[in-house]
Amino acid sequence: MRFLPRLLLLYLLFALSSTLSAEGTKQDYQNAATLRQKTNGKVLNEKIDLHWVPDADRFWYRVRTPEETWRFIFVDAERGSRKIAFDHDRLAGVLSKELQQKINPGDIPIKTLDVNADGSVLFTVDNKSFAYDPKSEKLSKLEKTLPPALKSRRESSRNTRQRDARSGATSPDGNWTIELKEGQLVAFSKDKKTTQNFQTNDALQNIRILWAPDSTRFIVMDTKPEQDHIVYMIESSPKNQVQPRLKSHQYLKPGDKIAMTKPRLFDLNTQGETPIDDKHFSNPWRIDRLRWSADSSRFTLIYNQRGHQVLRVIGVDATTGEAKSLIEDRSETFIDYSRKQFAYFLDERSEIIWMSERDGWNHLYRFDAKSGELKNQITQGEWVVRGVDRVDVENAQIWFRASGRDKDQDPYHVHYCRINFDGSELVRLTEADGTHELEYSPNGEYYIDRYSRVDLPPVHELRRSQDGQLICQLETSDISPLENVKGWRMPERFVAKGRDDKTDIWGIIHRPTNFDPSKKYPVIEKIYAGPHDHFVPKSFNAYYSAQQIAELGFIVVQIDGMGTNWRSRAFHDVCWQNLKDAGFPDRIRWIEAAAKKYPFMDLSRVGIYGGSAGGQNALAALLFHPKFYHVAVADCGCHDNRMDKIWWNEAWMGEMGPHYADNSNVTHADNLEGKLFLTVGEIDTNVDPASTMQVVDALIKADKDFDLLVVPGAGHGVGERPYAARRRQDFFVRHLLGVEPRSR
Repeated sequence: MRFLPRLLLLYLLFALSSTLSAEGTKQDYQNAATLRQKTNGKVLNEKIDLHWVPDADRFWYRVRTPEETWRFIFVDAERGSRKIAFDHDRLAGVLSKELQQKINPGDIPIKTLDVNADGSVLFTVDNKSFAYDPKSEKLSKLEKTLPPALKSRRESSRNTRQRDARSGATSPDGNWTIELKEGQLVAFSKDKKTTQNFQTNDALQNIRILWAPDSTRFIVMDTKPEQDHIVYMIESSPKNQVQPRLKSHQYLKPGDKIAMTKPRLFDLNTQGETPIDDKHFSNPWRIDRLRWSADSSRFTLIYNQRGHQVLRVIGVDATTGEAKSLIEDRSETFIDYSRKQFAYFLDERSEIIWMSERDGWNHLYRFDAKSGELKNQITQGEWVVRGVDRVDVENAQIWFRASGRDKDQDPYHVHYCRINFDGSELVRLTEADGTHELEYSPNGEYYIDRYSRVDLPPVHELRRSQDGQLICQLETSDISPLENVKGWRMPERFVAKGRDDKTDIWGIIHRPTNFDPSKKYPVIEKIYAGPHDHFVPKSFNAYYSAQQIAELGFIVVQIDGMGTNWRSRAFHDVCWQNLKDAGFPDRIRWIEAAAKKYPFMDLSRVGIYGGSAGGQNALAALLFHPKFYHVAVADCGCHDNRMDKIWWNEAWMGEMGPHYADNSNVTHADNLEGKLFLTVGEIDTNVDPASTMQVVDALIKADKDFDLLVVPGAGHGVGERPYAARRRQDFFVRHLLGVEPRSR
């Protein structure tokens, strides 16, 4: 009996060990390495390639069957009918006889197709056109080759691009040409017999000429060059020589002197410069979108102030040089000029369509182009405009993308809408719960709506552009081959409240294919908290890169915390001069909420990894939240924003100040707790490799233990190369699973 307690203890220890994950084996590594290949091509009809019949509301496409054969589908959009285009076995039989070669019914090489109302089929094979009567099975050659099919068209920002002031030395009437001689402007007449000299107080260097439509005046965009900031790197192991090679490139960083471009106005008749009061654009990050009015009485420009807290449309009187601010956005934090700047000049109506977050959400506004008076807010509500696809001037309508309109859906799902200039008659073109992509018919009267979620395979529908009316469903992707891959499962969407107990934070959960809910799994977060976008996948894929890490015996999560893009202004502002925050208070609460629902998530073992800005975030997790995160792998991180490229960092951090040092991983390196693995490419031209090496220096000075991999000859994103990626896997297996990688 005295042996029972010891036996019981051994039994309990065995039982406990069986509930802990015992992964990281050779087989797990093999599963991880082959998962992409196993899932590749296993989704049928994930995308459909439409071919429109010229001058008709009809189209065709092919679908792949589970038997690995192809079937042609024909759709008459006007009638709302969808059907198999023909009997594939019979057509292949008659075509084989005609061409005197074997035609596979499952892969008939048709290039052009049309089906008449009586069911007869017109098609092209091998540049020969035929007519086929399915009733009589008669095949006849056509004298004329069928015209090639038309492709669907995508609406995009290119449809909203406008021709602004055209640069060129020669005047619109062709009578004058401007040249720069010894820093001064000289105008030559067409016959070269007349010259006019324009005296300026300073020598001009880098210029661009923009003539007024009436050829009486011109603007010179005068650019003072940026400073030199040369970054040097040693390529230690060049392929074509034994000795190392010194490499260098121009690379401006926050606080550097940028190129300064400003407009200068000249009058051809007076041969003089008309001074422009630049009080409204004295400190430009960029001045662009110059546009002359049709009557040449003024020009406009868009001014983005350095520090990105002021964005203006400015009008300049061509006679007096007086400048007036027509539209102005100001922010105490930042204006997201790289993703949320849009201006469309309606010259015929003397109006400007303008994008702004002035009410706390990204929306569209209509202004009077002459006075700058706000006519009306076009879109409004607690949702965001994601982008404008088309401005229909004739019908006074805007076609745009939006997110967050549906409170019962993921707020990042992209939907399509149309609205009138005056804000009336908003038409929803998409409503289904998913993120959408549209392709329009060549005449624009119909569109194919393709939507999906990470947990919903793509669905394709044919709809009418006028009102969004469903005409017919085309295809729902078939994932039965994918479901036959042992253990495959879709990621799970999960929502939890953020740091304010109000805001929904969205993310996804990846499980290994050999998942056992009775076990305990370490949790790893794949992080990228760059403020320019959101990063959790929203559309369906058979394979996500995070799944490869999960295969080794982990639960991998991806989360969009506060400070990332495409929610409210307040949500985004969290990142302002505060990149070290990275949404961690939201991420930690989200993971804790998921673990409360799923006890198999072991929060005593939490890892994190990311690259670039994600590398900065991954290290920050151990510096600022070491009680929650225990192991981090940081690749090519922009660990100190003073060391990284100027545009990205000043966009969210503003101009140089003490907050840069406060956000630096270098500054806080002595706070390191947990296990850290740093990777970097020695010739990274995206993020200065010295950013990583300065962290290394600070960690050494603080007597902190860490692992480092510098890859010779490698650039940005080296962590995704096979060797570094495998080392990352090993690091997590060793320090979160507690086993030697691939040892079993």
